[in-house]
Amino acid sequence: MPEIGGDTAPGFEGVREAFAANLAGGQEVGAAVGVYLHGRKVVDLWGGIADPETGRRWERDTLQVVFSTTKGVTAACAHLLSQRGELDLDAPVAEYWPEFAAHGKDRVPVRWLLTHQAGLPAIDHPITPAEAIAWHPMVTALAAQRPFWEPGTEHGYHAHTYGWLVGEVVRRVTGRSLGTFLAEEIAAPLGLDLWIGLPETERHRVSRIVAAPLDLDALARIDLDALPEPAREVMGAYADPTSLTRRSMAVVTPPLNHDDPDEQAAEMPSTNGICTARALARFYAALIGEVDGHRILASDTLAAATAEQVSGTDRVLRVPVRIGTGFGLPTPDAFWYSPTAFGFPGYGGSLGFADPANGLAFGYVMNHIQEGMPDRRAATLLDAVHSAIRAQAR
Repeated sequence: MPEIGGDTAPGFEGVREAFAANLAGGQEVGAAVGVYLHGRKVVDLWGGIADPETGRRWERDTLQVVFSTTKGVTAACAHLLSQRGELDLDAPVAEYWPEFAAHGKDRVPVRWLLTHQAGLPAIDHPITPAEAIAWHPMVTALAAQRPFWEPGTEHGYHAHTYGWLVGEVVRRVTGRSLGTFLAEEIAAPLGLDLWIGLPETERHRVSRIVAAPLDLDALARIDLDALPEPAREVMGAYADPTSLTRRSMAVVTPPLNHDDPDEQAAEMPSTNGICTARALARFYAALIGEVDGHRILASDTLAAATAEQVSGTDRVLRVPVRIGTGFGLPTPDAFWYSPTAFGFPGYGGSLGFADPANGLAFGYVMNHIQEGMPDRRAATLLDAVHSAIRAQAR
């Protein structure tokens, strides 16, 4: 049996068993899971290897890059400003960021940045990692970019650009970077190990990402005719280097390396949030209720933020999605589906979400990136959580 740190509340021992099975079965290298129920921590577990190159073990305070799971945190920053009356989500972006008005974007409301309706999932001239780290080259390019579709008429996942778009609005409104706003207004009051822009003092705690090199060129060799629909259309979009799907992935070229200390220290509010599973769960718990006297968003603000804004086939991803105002809403086939659940998954398997209907807040982080296969790691853990909740209700 693998060595596991942490504890569970009485009745949640099954989550430890599921977590241990994931580790023992070779699905994980290192991972952690945190669960809050009605504002109370009930699961806090970690185990495995944080850095296979050195053998460093995953400890209580190990941090992990969570890729697009970051987007839910970024959304919360915008909604907190809206709640305070400092940001009008239905005002034009150009009211806060005048340069954004170029190419007919003067009427695009802030809300469409959060709902992936702005038509800006890519840029005509990709920027370098150094330019991405510098922030201003990306926001300058986005302000000057012509939309890829008429804003508001379609929705398409802004995988990378979302963070700079929302983050620049936050910066214009507050005079602070989004990472600074997060640290001062959300993370500090709640005592969260959660950053967008990691301080150098915390760098030694970050786990090393374990992933096979992404070979996009290999997609071009796939026999698309042998695939059934809708997989043929989806894979065709990924295989075509000229498609909007591929262009959205190549906004930063060459690709970002989130193990790079310089990139971890930078602010990329779409993809480089760094946290513990405990902090991720506590963050979502404080969105849906009080945690130790602190709540991030009022109930009416949260209800508006998590109400479905758009749904249907995504222009970029080519699959059905449901979108709130910045928060992802699971489709019925997702393992974390509930009519009231909201959150955001991340590349390779991470997940943070909450379900106000049953007071559940869930955070899962890991360093082993899984691609091209059904990933049941978080699903197995969540199944055990739900079993515990049902048993307590009986």
